[in-house]
Amino acid sequence: MTRIVIQAIAFLVAITLSCSKSNAATSTRPNIVFILVDDLAWSDLACYGHRWHRTPNIDSLARDGMRITNAYSPAPICSAARASILTGKTVARLGFEFVTKYEGGSQLIDTDVPLAAPPLTLNLPLSERTIAEHLAPLGYETAFFGKWHLNQHFNRVYNAWHPEYGPRQQGFEVAIEDVGAHPSTWTKAQKREPAALSAGDFPDDSMVSKVASFIRKPHDRPFFVVASSFYVHTPVMNRCQWLVDQYEALIPPDVPSRNRRVQYAAFLETLDHHVATILQAIDDAQVRENTLVLFWSDNGGHPEYTANAPLRGSKWNLYEGGIRIPALARLPSQIEAGSICNAPVIGYDILPTLLELAGREVGAVDEVGAVDGISFRPAFTDSTWNPTRNLIWHFPYYHPESDFSKAIDKIGLDDFVVSKTRPQSALRRGKYKALLFAENDALELYDLEADLSEQNDLSASMPTLAEALRQQLTGELRRMNARYAVPNSKSAK
Repeated sequence: MTRIVIQAIAFLVAITLSCSKSNAATSTRPNIVFILVDDLAWSDLACYGHRWHRTPNIDSLARDGMRITNAYSPAPICSAARASILTGKTVARLGFEFVTKYEGGSQLIDTDVPLAAPPLTLNLPLSERTIAEHLAPLGYETAFFGKWHLNQHFNRVYNAWHPEYGPRQQGFEVAIEDVGAHPSTWTKAQKREPAALSAGDFPDDSMVSKVASFIRKPHDRPFFVVASSFYVHTPVMNRCQWLVDQYEALIPPDVPSRNRRVQYAAFLETLDHHVATILQAIDDAQVRENTLVLFWSDNGGHPEYTANAPLRGSKWNLYEGGIRIPALARLPSQIEAGSICNAPVIGYDILPTLLELAGREVGAVDEVGAVDGISFRPAFTDSTWNPTRNLIWHFPYYHPESDFSKAIDKIGLDDFVVSKTRPQSALRRGKYKALLFAENDALELYDLEADLSEQNDLSASMPTLAEALRQQLTGELRRMNARYAVPNSKSAK
């Protein structure tokens, strides 16, 4: 055999081994299915202790994977939370702190208020790099289905994707705009009298079906798919009257706001059914062992439909009811079944976590600028993981806008009504949480381990700690170039 032939064979063997190693490395990187749901409260799921909600399919993620007890949304409202999750940055750094609108300009409140909120942000800037834009260069196939809510509503259609600022422009090579069976698409006639389904039947949901089809199809690369559900956002309406009837019999008759709770419980079980469809697709594709399923809510529960107790407050404010959310992770190859993560984890940690799983670490600063999150990948295998750090929230707006004058003044505990939310910021460090209110510069301090319901303000009894957390919070916001509500010239007159 000539030297040239031997060298050629050696070269081919080396190339083959190199390709084999490359393919092996690729195959070990997990697929990622990110199920992002809308307005689901921390205490809504049976696996978080709810008394009567039936969520067996979502609960299976806790049974077969990890439940995060101290998971947080980066914001108490939809668009801001989603922008933060996708970029790994706080809403203060992004300057995207509220919900997107049809048009920009100033926030309009139905009565005089002391402060004027910053101008409304309508679109996630294309200069921001999303999880998808990070994963695609690492060889991931990226896909997005469902609710985007990160651009100005297009063609006067609420939640419609904008052709210049939609998922395709932010790194998702597959992007399908589909609301599915959610009642927001129903006609007025359907809302007046939803067509009831037979017992045991759930509505077909085209968005969920498309997610399942994407997962089942052959893939030559690991995939990252976002299944962004419109459930359990209002309007809360049901075609499953048989489910409503079951909850009518199940929920005690003396429970306040019982009819809404009954409707919501049936609505939530419909979401659980849709999650089952996605989980079944993973099993059908035979990729369960090496697929991370991450289940997350975009913010706390709507106060007119779900009881956020034992947490104070609700969607729209920075008490725990507005920002603490249910979060579950299943990755059989790495996460022990039935494990618990008690460390505080926040939505802007998702980007660095997924990038670490994909084989790339993201530090505090890289070529995309500041990344505020850290990877919680260590929690997958270490139940004691609990780094000391600051979690930051910033909400320089008022809510509700058109009915602020009608909302109740006090943000209470399980009161089942909409409260007045005023410009506020918050910081959690360890077990302590500080809330700073912009109108009067007042600070409240709570020990979340001893007082989960935030009923005992410690700011007067622990002034040194209160001042230290105030300084940390204001310093962090200053470094992030946070926007603030400023004195309102109308009120000054």
